[in-house]
Amino acid sequence: MPLTWTDARQIGELLFEKYDTLNPLTVRFTDMHKWVLDLEDFVGKPEESNEKQLEAIQMAWYDEWKDEYGQ
Repeated sequence: MPLTWTDARQIGELLFEKYDTLNPLTVRFTDMHKWVLDLEDFVGKPEESNEKQLEAIQMAWYDEWKDEYGQ
């Protein structure tokens, strides 16, 4: 299923699967932006993202990370 910048929950889950031990709150948005673009099912354009969308992705990823590591 193709993903775009508005699919924060699904993207967060995929980033957690790929970078499971990395605390997402320590990740720079510039790095996360590149990692999202590199996801296999991602079809969004780089210029379509904004800070609010990146924050939503980061929080979805953090929810997954927190559930796993309890922090």
